[in-house]
Formats: sequence, structure tokens, C-alpha cells
Amino acid sequence: MSVPLLEVEGLHVWFDLEGGGELHAVQGVDLSLDPGERLGLVGESGCGKTTTALAILGLLPPNASVSGRVLIDGEDILAGGEAAMRPHRWVDVAIVFQGAMNALNPVRTIGQQIVESLELHGRAKGAVARTRTAELLESVGIPAGRAGRYPHELSGGMRQRAAIAMALSCNPRVLIADEPTTALDVMVQAQILELLDALCRDFGLALVLVTHDLPVVAQLCDRCAVMYAGEIVERGPLDVLYHTPGHPYTRMLFAASPDLGMGDAPVLSIPGAPPRLDRPIDGCPFRPRCDSAFAACVERPSLLEVGDGHAAACHLNTRVPA
Repeated sequence: MSVPLLEVEGLHVWFDLEGGGELHAVQGVDLSLDPGERLGLVGESGCGKTTTALAILGLLPPNASVSGRVLIDGEDILAGGEAAMRPHRWVDVAIVFQGAMNALNPVRTIGQQIVESLELHGRAKGAVARTRTAELLESVGIPAGRAGRYPHELSGGMRQRAAIAMALSCNPRVLIADEPTTALDVMVQAQILELLDALCRDFGLALVLVTHDLPVVAQLCDRCAVMYAGEIVERGPLDVLYHTPGHPYTRMLFAASPDLGMGDAPVLSIPGAPPRLDRPIDGCPFRPRCDSAFAACVERPSLLEVGDGHAAACHLNTRVPA
């Protein structure tokens, strides 16, 4: 049986708060990704998607603590700390950060920043690195002559393309795209998604797409993992989750997303708000907002297989009709 390219096992992330106490942002996340596969990681803002992505790359702030395992080709890269993580970061797994204007250094040209990543990881130096930078920019639709531009001299779409070029500089096998279309207009969003699709096809990249936008996931991904309150509450093939969701939250997420194929069906909002993660959560985290809650929901459900490659954390899947 083949080993997944990327595997996350029992990932927990918690933050020490200034006034005391902890915020448990990610709670027992399990994920796997095969070569060339595309996984959507979806959920509302604050559910732990970005924290999960940053934990995989070891890029969390000093007040964060992490437990669990992150494996590349079966090797745990979290166990050895920064020394074990550094050889894999950007080489095996790279990330396109949310908001390119904040991710790029404002006082260095985009060309300098890509050259720096090539030199830092020993991929190229000097003229060779500059030539490679020009090729990378061209591959994402930026004329090589713009390598000397600063981030503020580029449009939002061009900055995002530059961030993608930088993430691709060391030929990673896994690309994590964290909300890659945030703050971009609709036409530019479509162009960025088309670019990611083409890069995955042309270079055989495995993709983890972090987003709250389900139509974007439907356009790019094979499988989907749904997060709520720091946990994976459902995962499986995208078409299965769309047609036969095993968790009410997944069903309500799809109902809250506009769909041209829905005809006159209304777009429905999800009532209430996610729970605070700096306090204990009793029972199912989604229970206060759920339209299908019943007596068993006072107990926390486990993520269980409900079909071929399909798992959900909901008591409805084990409830026996009266």
C-alpha cells in the first residue's frame, strides 16, 4: 500500500493568551494527500483552516504550541523541530499566503524575493537564479521585465501571481493556497483559479486549497475536508459531500453558497456564530446552530466512516429510526 505524500495525524494547536488561559484553535485534525491530488479545506472564518496550514509548515508564532504528526513520504517533519522542518519547507511543501500585499516584502522587488528563496535553498545563485526568476514570472503570466517592480507597483492580481511564482521557486510537490482569491475582483479571481488549475496539471502539483468559498472548491478540487470549531467534521469526495452530506454543517454551507443551478432556491444563511475556542465545548460544537439536533448531541461525536472514503462527525449517521 502506497504511503501518502503528505499526512497529518492528530494535529492540535493551542495559543497562550496574554491574560492567561489557552485558545485551542486546532483539535485533532487528520488529513492525507496523494501526489497530484487536490484537497479543499473549507469552513467559516476562525474555524482553524489557516492555523492548520501554518502548522504543517512550522510557521506559527512563538505563543503557539503544537502536537501531532506531519509526515512527508512517511517521515515526521514536526518531531525534530525547525531543524527537521527547514529542509522540507518550500522544497516539498510551499504556501501562497493569504493577502499577497502582506506576504511580500514591500521594500524589496519581487525578483529579489524570488532570487532569495532560490539562493536560500541552494537551488541557484547569481545569474542562474535571475534567469530562473524570469522563467517563474513568465510561467505565472508576469512579463520577466517586471522582476524589478516593487509589490506596491503591481495590481492585486499581479501580486498574487508573484506570490505563486515565489512558492513554486523550489519545485515543491505540495502547494498550500490559503484563500488565494481574497480581496480580488471576480475576473481576477477566475484568472488566479485558472492559473492554479494549469500549474497543477502541468507540474503535477498536489494542492491544498484553503477557502470558505465552496464554488471555488468545486472548480478545483477532488476531495473536501470541512472544518468547524477547530475540527474536521466531514471529509470525502466533493460530489458525495455535495449530494449526500453526512453533517448538517456541510449541508448548510452548501445551502449558503449561491449556485446557478439551484433555480429559484433561496440562499440560506447559517444562524448564530461558531463557539469560542478559549472555553470548553460540551457536546457537539455545532449543536446550538443545528437544525437537526437531538438528545444524543449532548455527547461529542467522533469522525466515523459513513461511506467509501467518506467520514462525518455527526450522531445522525448512527441514529436508529424509531
